[in-house]
Amino acid sequence: MSNKLVNETSPYLLQHAENPVDWYPWGAEAFETSRAQDKPIFLSVGYSACHWCHVMEHESFEDETTAALMNRHFISVKVDREERPDIDAIYMKAVQAMTEHGGWPMSVFLTPEGEPFYGGTYFPDKPRHGLPSFAEVLERIAELWEMQRDELIGAGNRLSAALVQSGGSPNATSLTASDASILDAAISGLTRTFDRRHGGWGGAPKFPQPAIIEFVLRRHLATGDASLLRMVTSSLDAMARGGIYDQLGGGFHRYAVDDIWLVPHFEKMLYDNAQLARVYLHAWQVTGEPLYRRVVEETLDYVTREMLDPSGGFYSAQDADSEGEEGRFFVWTPDEIQEALGSSLDDSKADADLLMAAYGVTRPGNFEGSNILYVAVPAEQLARESGVAATDIEARLARAREVLLAARENRVRPSTDDKVLTGWNGLMLTAFAEAARALDREDYLEIAETNAEFVLSQMRGTDGRLLRTWKGGHSKLNGYLEDYAHYAEGLLELYQTTFDPAWFDAAVEFADAILAHFADPASGFFDTRDDHEELLFRPKETQDGAIPSGGSVAAMVLAKLGEYTGEAGYSKTAETALASMRAEMSQAPLGFASWLSALDFVLSPPSELAMVGPDPLPMLHLVRTTYRPNLIVAAKADDEESSVPLLSGRGAIKGATTAYLCRHFACERPVTSGEGLEELLRTNRVGAQAGTKSA
Repeated sequence: MSNKLVNETSPYLLQHAENPVDWYPWGAEAFETSRAQDKPIFLSVGYSACHWCHVMEHESFEDETTAALMNRHFISVKVDREERPDIDAIYMKAVQAMTEHGGWPMSVFLTPEGEPFYGGTYFPDKPRHGLPSFAEVLERIAELWEMQRDELIGAGNRLSAALVQSGGSPNATSLTASDASILDAAISGLTRTFDRRHGGWGGAPKFPQPAIIEFVLRRHLATGDASLLRMVTSSLDAMARGGIYDQLGGGFHRYAVDDIWLVPHFEKMLYDNAQLARVYLHAWQVTGEPLYRRVVEETLDYVTREMLDPSGGFYSAQDADSEGEEGRFFVWTPDEIQEALGSSLDDSKADADLLMAAYGVTRPGNFEGSNILYVAVPAEQLARESGVAATDIEARLARAREVLLAARENRVRPSTDDKVLTGWNGLMLTAFAEAARALDREDYLEIAETNAEFVLSQMRGTDGRLLRTWKGGHSKLNGYLEDYAHYAEGLLELYQTTFDPAWFDAAVEFADAILAHFADPASGFFDTRDDHEELLFRPKETQDGAIPSGGSVAAMVLAKLGEYTGEAGYSKTAETALASMRAEMSQAPLGFASWLSALDFVLSPPSELAMVGPDPLPMLHLVRTTYRPNLIVAAKADDEESSVPLLSGRGAIKGATTAYLCRHFACERPVTSGEGLEELLRTNRVGAQAGTKSA
């Protein structure tokens, strides 16, 4: 027996297609049935890599008795939060208002008109930890719907009205020079809350927070403050050496359940790995630390190996569980290590002992009797203790890791959520495009261009608008602000890698769509298009969470396009959006780090580099190996036509490649040599500060 989810494409929804629950996808049919049968709606929101979503499914949604209770009293609707972030955002606000916390699975009870009147997150199958059982909740809500319906509907009306009112926008204002104090206040707050012992911010569970690290790195470059760089490097070092990083296969798990980065929640998300690869790349550009480059390449190689569809799209996530156990795929016992290495390496016992010493493997283990690999003893220390060269130690460890990775491939793999989401692909496109030019990796460039071609051809409607999700050749659902903004950012980075104006033109098209269909006349941006399905209210999520908000990235994209084009409309909209976020950026920098980076860009002030001539690569090397976050670059051959306004009217001097360094289209004298460009960059303070790797 299948329910109405059987025709969906979301792997998360399809996981529930064989449940005995009569699930509906979100849509008019569910609400019409709710009204016709006079039943409230039970809305369940989750995602495929969510461990507790799986637990609740197994305990309740697969249980015949519980399913019968749901089917008798409710119309049950299942939503993949990754496909429908609008629904997730609306009803998460409701749950947080009712319970003062939120999470997934999200469980909300609605009137037939979609108004929430009761909610929570995970409910167990039996009462425990102060929570009622899910069956008890169902029975009580059904009783109240029968006996006290007016009170429930009234509560839903009042909560809905409060949510609508809370979504208002402040009046538009403009940025001023004094707004630089926001950046200082944010850094002061981040410095106070930084974990100086273990790196990062906050306690257990501990999240990587790459957007915060990125902002702190930007401020180090702006101020030369070495303490800010130490905050960055201590965080990156701790994560790269911890269990949150997959020491064999590359890539990062979602978060650590402790405060020392050792024990991860084992799911892997595309958006985490995109952002972390990018911030490690930037840190490598600033410091030259080989570990950071290795992490970048191992992470992007992992994505290439396991998360890349043959069509060119990137998959969304990999689960934490396999064979019914969380982390089973990733952990090791000493015997498993010795067995795997025994048949492949000449001195297998010595290499096994070396690897176990390096990665903290013990008989008792550090995770339920097994071992999460982490860097317990660095190669340099092992070299000192053994009298063997560090390069030899690292070579032996590298060979042993390769053998273990190959052995791990024979295990039962966690499931992969193979839907392709436009916004998340924009994040990964950005990472591959930047890494391609900074690391001179042609394979990364090919992946980036193929992804752009795929999204622009396969994830758009007949009217040209972006769609949200693709799987198995089928695209659907309106694109959100997040999709337009993140993908436009990726296209701008791809343009700066290839200087193919087609990518620039596509970014402009998406930016214009943001202005036309998502901009709030008061300030900022709505998450949904102006012709989107009518919901309880039009969401406008400004907080930067695990994924930078669509608004903060839209502000950055529009600010950059203002520099590329000289169009005041782009710049003004970006500045107005940033001005409306003054209080949030100052008072809660942990939740608004991408907004802060956009503000840093606007107030820096940004610089524009236009290069025209037969061979720009030698001079481009100066800006590609160095992290210069507030510089945008355009280039073309002298006789080439380009749609990029920054290049308009600029030519090569006496046939030599010529560089024009400008601010707001007011340019310094052009130069025709690398030495001249380097001097221009230095005297105009464009890029890294003294004391870091690059000029």
